[in-house]
Amino acid sequence: MIPVIVVGIYLLVIAIIGSVAFRQSKASTEDFFLAGRTVGSMVFFLSIFATNMTAFAILGSSGQAYRQGIGIYGLMAASSGFLIPLTIFFIGTRLWAIGKRFGHQTQVAFFRDRWECSGIGTVIFILSVVMLVPYMIISIMGGGRVLHDISGGMVSYWAGCLVVALVVTVNVFFGGMRGTVWVNIFQTILFLLFGVVALAVISQHLPGGFGERIASMSADTKTSFLVTRERMPERYFWSYTLIPLSSIMFPHMAIMCFAARQVTAFKRTVVLYPLAIMAIWLPCVFLGVIGAHLYPGMKNPDGILLRMLTENAPVWLAGILGAGIISAVMGSDTHQVLAVSTMFTKDLFGHYGGKEKYGEKGSVHFARGFIVVVTAIAYVVALVTPESIFELAVRFAFSGFAAMAPVMVAALFWKRSTKYGALASTLWVALCLAAVWWLQNYSNAMAPKPGQAAAVIFPALGHLFDRSTANVTSYGFLPVVPMVFGSAILMIVFSLATRPPSTETIRKYFETTQARKDAA
Repeated sequence: MIPVIVVGIYLLVIAIIGSVAFRQSKASTEDFFLAGRTVGSMVFFLSIFATNMTAFAILGSSGQAYRQGIGIYGLMAASSGFLIPLTIFFIGTRLWAIGKRFGHQTQVAFFRDRWECSGIGTVIFILSVVMLVPYMIISIMGGGRVLHDISGGMVSYWAGCLVVALVVTVNVFFGGMRGTVWVNIFQTILFLLFGVVALAVISQHLPGGFGERIASMSADTKTSFLVTRERMPERYFWSYTLIPLSSIMFPHMAIMCFAARQVTAFKRTVVLYPLAIMAIWLPCVFLGVIGAHLYPGMKNPDGILLRMLTENAPVWLAGILGAGIISAVMGSDTHQVLAVSTMFTKDLFGHYGGKEKYGEKGSVHFARGFIVVVTAIAYVVALVTPESIFELAVRFAFSGFAAMAPVMVAALFWKRSTKYGALASTLWVALCLAAVWWLQNYSNAMAPKPGQAAAVIFPALGHLFDRSTANVTSYGFLPVVPMVFGSAILMIVFSLATRPPSTETIRKYFETTQARKDAA
C-alpha cells in the first residue's frame, strides 16, 4: 500500500490547493472561468501543456507502442510537436485578442457573434460537448487504472475512478480556473520529471540494459515489428498528421487562450511545447516497446507502464512515479470539466436568459452544480467502457475536433465565411462520427488479428470501408481524413452559396481600430 499512500498524499495536496484558490475567488463568471484573464506566461505554458496531456499521452501512448511498436512516437508526438505550437501561435493568439476586445469566454460565443447566429451556435455547442465528454471519460479511466494497478489490485478500478472524479470535482468546484492553473504548476512539473526518472530507474533493473533488449527484439522475427514501422501502413501513418489540428479546437484549450494576461505568453509556449512533448512521449513509447518484449500477451496493454514501474522500481518511488502519471491524467481532466461547465453556463444558461434572471452569483452556482452532474455522468460511463484509451481518443474526440478546425480557421481568417457554411461542416462532422460509431460496432466480428490484412466491410463498395485490427478505414485512411477535407469543402461551398454577415460585423472583426476610426 506504500505507493497508494504516496498517491493519496498527492491527491490530498491537490484538493487543498483547490480550497485555497476558493478563498481568493470572486463571485463573477470571468473570475471563475478565466481567473480574471490574469494567467501569466510561465503559468500559461504549464497549464496549456497540462490541459493537452491526458491518460492518452501517458498510458495510451505506452499501450499503443506495446501493440504497434516504436513508430507510435512518429505517428503522434512528431506531428504534434510541430503542428500544435503552430496552431497555438496562429489561432490561439487571435482568439486571445478577440476575447480581450469583445469579452468572449468560449468558442461558441465567438461564433455566434462572428456569424450573427444563435441556433447554429447551439448546434456547434451540442456537438462540442458530445465530443468532449469521451475525453473526460478517458481521464477518469486512466486514473482508475493507475490506482488499481499500482496497488496490485487492492484498490478496485471503480474505486480508483471514483477517487479521481471526486478530487477533480472538489478542485474545480471550489477553485475554478484559478485553482486549476495553480494545480497545473505542481502537476506539470511532476509529470515532466516522470519520464526521465522512470526511464533511468527501470533501466537499472533490466538485465543487460535497454541496448541489449532492443538488439534482441530486432533479431527476433516475432518482435522485430516493435522497432520498425512494419505494422503501420503508410496511409494510416499519414492520417495522424491531421489529428493535432484538434488541439486548438478542444474547448478547454481555447478557453485557456482566452485566460492569458498578455499575448507574450504564447511566445514562450510555442518554444517550450515541442520540448515538453518529447520529454513525455519518448520515454512512454520507449518503455511501452520494452514492455512488449518483457511481458508479452497482456490483455490490457494500457497498463504496461504501471506494471513496469511496480516490478522494476522501489515501492516508494513507484508511488511517486504513479503520482506523476495521475498528475497528467488529472491536469487535463480538471480543464475539461471546467470547460464543459463554462460552455453550459455561458453558451446555454447565460445565452438563453439565465444570467439576466439569476445574476453573476447565480451563474457561478449553476456552474458548480453542473460540474458535479457532468463528472458523475463521466464516471458512470467510464465504468462500462472497455475500449483502449488510445483508440477511444483518436476515434471520437481527436477526429471530431480536428474536423471542426476548418470552422475555426474560416471564422478567424475568411471574411466571406457564413453561418450556413459552419452549419454544414458541423452536421458533416456529426454524421461522420455517428457513421464511424455504427461501422465500428458492425465490423467488430470481422476485425483481423494484428499483422493481418484489413477486412472489407461491404464487398460491393470495394475498399471504401475496411476494418483493420482496431479501426474502420477508408481506402487505407483513418476517418479523420475524409472528415477534415469534407468539413473544409462544405464550409467553402455553403459559404459561397449563402449571404455573408453584415458589413458592420465584418468590419468589427477584420478591420483594425484605426481603420474603423478613419471610416467613421
